[in-house]
Order: sequence, then structure tokens, then C-alpha cells
Amino acid sequence: MAKSKLVEVNKKIEEKVVGTYKAIENGVTGTYKKIEDKFVDSFLTKDGETIEEAKTRIKENIQSNK
Repeated sequence: MAKSKLVEVNKKIEEKVVGTYKAIENGVTGTYKKIEDKFVDSFLTKDGETIEEAKTRIKENIQSNK
């Protein structure tokens, strides 16, 4: 019985740790994407070009230069 209580407590701890990690991960990657989009919009887009179009153009340019 004591072992099963330990297993239950460990499972709850595991769920909390994983949930917290995922929240931090999502916050960090979300912030990175916002910064990346702002950079692309400010410095890499051409007139009338969307951020996604600029990213695609740059990616294709990099692929063709390999």
C-alpha cells in the first residue's frame, strides 16, 4: 500500500513538472517567433511582401545556394 501511494505521488509530481516545462517551452518559443517575425518584417521584407512570403523567399534562396 505504501508503494502505491509513492507511485501516485510521483505521478502527480511528474505531471506538474512536465506541465510546467511545457508552459515554459511554449512561452519561450512563442516569444522567439514574435521576435523573428518582427525582425523579418523590419529588415527582410520587400515592398508589399508578407512576412511568410519573405521567409519562403529567403529559405528558397538559401536552398538554391547549397
